[in-house]
Amino acid sequence: MWSVFGLGNPGPRYARTRHNLGWMVVEELAARGRGRFQRERSGYDLARVELHGVELLLVKPLTYVNRSGSAARAVVASSALPVQRFLVVVDDVHLPFGRLRLRPSGSAGGHNGLISIEMHLESQAYPRLRIGVGAPAAGEALEQHVLAPFSSEELAKLESVTGRAADAVEQVVQFGVEAVRSKINAPRPEAD
Repeated sequence: MWSVFGLGNPGPRYARTRHNLGWMVVEELAARGRGRFQRERSGYDLARVELHGVELLLVKPLTYVNRSGSAARAVVASSALPVQRFLVVVDDVHLPFGRLRLRPSGSAGGHNGLISIEMHLESQAYPRLRIGVGAPAAGEALEQHVLAPFSSEELAKLESVTGRAADAVEQVVQFGVEAVRSKINAPRPEAD
């Protein structure tokens, strides 16, 4: 069993913003496994699916990105999963739009959602799949960039990006982080 924890913000205002890319990937995985999200009392929506013979707990925290740690702690505690099977899917402004980066552990890299998770789990040893959303334009505040809707150019590529990220998650839960890491992290020769 694995938990896949997609970072995002609740509410229609944030539904199609860069910060909700983690939610979009988890929703894609739920659709693939014909799962339905249900509200949990601990501050998250949960869908249970099976893909490739592996049970997945797909989680959308309702605590806003910067406070995701409390929901992460609740998921890990209730599932009794080791943090090494708690995969976080998160947007990343340090990567070009659509680029994937899988790590078995590591620092938060300044991402407030990951900082919150690390504080509540008291660990950096959980895997994370970062999805590039590109850097803010000159003069644009970071918060404004991640909470803004995708550009029309990005929207044209969004389905492909979320699909590739969901494919990456499926590979991780089938084969393990280290077995697929170099393949997922390799730059794609064609642009999305």
